[in-house]
Amino acid sequence: MSDSPTQGSAQPEHDHEHHHNHEGPGYATPQAAIEEGGREKLAYVMSLYVGTDVDAPDFVAVVDLDPESDTYCEIVDRIEMPNRGDELHHFGWNACSSSCHMEGLERQHLIVPGQRSSRLHVIDAADRRNPELVEVIEPEEVFEYDLSAPHTVHCVPDGQILISMLGDADLPGGFLELNEDFEIEGRWEPPGEIEMNYDYWYQPRQNVMVSTEWAAPKTYYPAFDLEDVEEGKYGQKIHFWDWEDGTVEQTIDLGEEGQIPLEVRFLHTPESTHGFVGTALSSNMFHFWRDEEAGEYRAEKAIDFEAREHPDWDMPVPGLTTDILISLDDRYLFGSNWLHGEVWMYDISDPSNPRRADSLSVGGTFGDVREVQGREIVAGPQMLQLSLDGERLYWTTSLFSSWDDQFYPEEAERGSVMLKADVDPRTGTLELDEDFLVDWGECPAGPARAHEIRWPDGDCTSDVWQ
Repeated sequence: MSDSPTQGSAQPEHDHEHHHNHEGPGYATPQAAIEEGGREKLAYVMSLYVGTDVDAPDFVAVVDLDPESDTYCEIVDRIEMPNRGDELHHFGWNACSSSCHMEGLERQHLIVPGQRSSRLHVIDAADRRNPELVEVIEPEEVFEYDLSAPHTVHCVPDGQILISMLGDADLPGGFLELNEDFEIEGRWEPPGEIEMNYDYWYQPRQNVMVSTEWAAPKTYYPAFDLEDVEEGKYGQKIHFWDWEDGTVEQTIDLGEEGQIPLEVRFLHTPESTHGFVGTALSSNMFHFWRDEEAGEYRAEKAIDFEAREHPDWDMPVPGLTTDILISLDDRYLFGSNWLHGEVWMYDISDPSNPRRADSLSVGGTFGDVREVQGREIVAGPQMLQLSLDGERLYWTTSLFSSWDDQFYPEEAERGSVMLKADVDPRTGTLELDEDFLVDWGECPAGPARAHEIRWPDGDCTSDVWQ
């Protein structure tokens, strides 16, 4: 933790001509999303059969989250992909709150990439309960731009869509840009700006984007191997970009305490330059901010999750912090330690000095609660999503098919689950809802894995504000 006096004055230096005339999709401000969004009644969840014995295409599940509904906690629709083996992973909307000036643009289409196939699917979700696949961009069209392995999908302010690409069999990664009609515009950045890629987040009022590093697909596709870490094949850097120019302005090497930086988030308020990045293998949280006096970004370790001894492991088990998110009021940081079986909650009212608020231990290698509704939980908490009002935290249990098979082989046989905790933002506490369970083990074709979660009208991990 740090209390450096030079930390983030959060004053925008970019000349931003934004007049807040809200005409486009989404909400005018994060507070408007909290007040106007209403309770989530449906969720879209990435669902896949890659790495299981089921010979079926991956699908997007529509989950009923309305407690008043007869189908509460059930998968009420499945949008199947046309091919097998895509490994659906992350996805996003064609438009979000950052497109607030785009009159006529609607948050209607989901962009659904295949991480292994490099195929891009477009789903029309105008009918929220019965979306349909309307377009497929084949891998050959993507490869023409020397890009592959799509990951994070964000809509951007002018109605376009930007996708982080993790690279070919070797290196490097980059970014693919689609236009409003879902046509490939080309590479967003000049080739060669980065070697590795993973997640990204942008803060348009600050004219900055930040990106992280996983590894080349040929490294992580087969499974995790500690020798790859020792040989420097996994990333430990974060990159700060000029948002308008698409060029890297600064790179920070997080060192051994920052190995495999994955999910990265700026605070939601567009005036802020503060954010957090979770480093999976080192299981540390780094706080970053712009030092206005120095004219550059700083990063310091803010939270440290210690590895634990386990009789079945010949090394201490890291928490493996695989997902983080920030509540829309920027007060709480939530995260998941997939191997330790823990979801946690920190008060980041002072982002330089996070304060542990609460945690839940469920599933995973050490988790205490191993059954919900009589269903054994065979993997740890992984992808998170928080309600707009910050009072319900949901999570699924699949990370990546080959890593699931390595650390939690029963996930392929039993399928994933979706669980929920009730959150009290006033007291900073979490309580597992033991009546809530969505079971991917009961899918018609056989048990499936469940990964990223999205709300139909925006959420804490896809909306950005200008």
